[in-house]
Amino acid sequence: MTNLPFIPLLLLLHYEILTPTAFTPLLALYPPIRRASSSSPQRSTQSFMESTTDDSALSEEHLESLLSVAIAASKKAGEIILGNAGGAEVTERKANSRDLLTLVDPLCEKTIRETILSSYPSHDFLGEEDVPPGAEASAAAIDEKLKNNKSGFLWIVDPIDGTSNFVHGMPLCMPSIGLAHNGEMILGVIHDPHRDETFTAIRGRGAYMNNTPIKVGTQSSLGDAIVAMGSPPAEASMNMSLLALPHLMPKVRTIRMLGSAALMLAWVACGRLTAYWEYDLSSWDVAAGSILIEEAGGEMSDLKGGRWSVTERKICGSNGRVHEELLEVLKGAGVA
Repeated sequence: MTNLPFIPLLLLLHYEILTPTAFTPLLALYPPIRRASSSSPQRSTQSFMESTTDDSALSEEHLESLLSVAIAASKKAGEIILGNAGGAEVTERKANSRDLLTLVDPLCEKTIRETILSSYPSHDFLGEEDVPPGAEASAAAIDEKLKNNKSGFLWIVDPIDGTSNFVHGMPLCMPSIGLAHNGEMILGVIHDPHRDETFTAIRGRGAYMNNTPIKVGTQSSLGDAIVAMGSPPAEASMNMSLLALPHLMPKVRTIRMLGSAALMLAWVACGRLTAYWEYDLSSWDVAAGSILIEEAGGEMSDLKGGRWSVTERKICGSNGRVHEELLEVLKGAGVA
């Protein structure tokens, strides 16, 4: 315990002894998720069910149960993050000095994993802290999980998205929890503990923040758009970001780099940002946010305009109205 100065002892003990039934009262705080309106541009629940290989595995009751567990797991991890909101000591530099790990990251992942698997022990789980650093290892990990996933369900988790922000005490870091069924994202939860905002989505049922429906922004021109992008740790993707900047900046209202893919994706979904692109991201960075954007009426693609999938590392998420224009600018910059 002497190596965990930022983690309250009672909090650690609480999460070590928590049983599967201990968070039942917490789940009661969240009412059943409401159905998306009939005017939503997304597929209906019925049409999505018909497109799956096992309808019984995705009943509405089952989906609500899955979402409740994901919310509970994300809120527990969020409490740990808040308990260390002043910053955390770096214990490891992964790919390079900009790719950081703290003692809190694996604790949050352990908490999320145990919460989910105590309810769904047959499901598979992919967390960032299980995988060696680097794009190749990350790509291999998601491929392996999808290939050998017997249950059809794969939880894709970033325990603290925005670790550099977390290390420096910036309130721009949070857990991101996505669930894929037979390789298709069906559920996403991004819980921002600093603002007490919980973004949720189930395929075909719309996107919500704290149970209130959200929609992407209405900007129809790139000149009116606030576009987010990354300051990535890897040299190749960093060079692509630098290549894009002089082409994008004159054409958009402004650019933001917030240091958390989960936050930027969630903010596209609720209209605070118009679009977010990145040259190279891992599945756990994007999984939850991708379904939030699609269910909020936006568009997720790779940098060539093809629909994003969990194995795709190049991403662009937007309100849909500026999507093609943004991709054209990136293409002209030599990014795509």
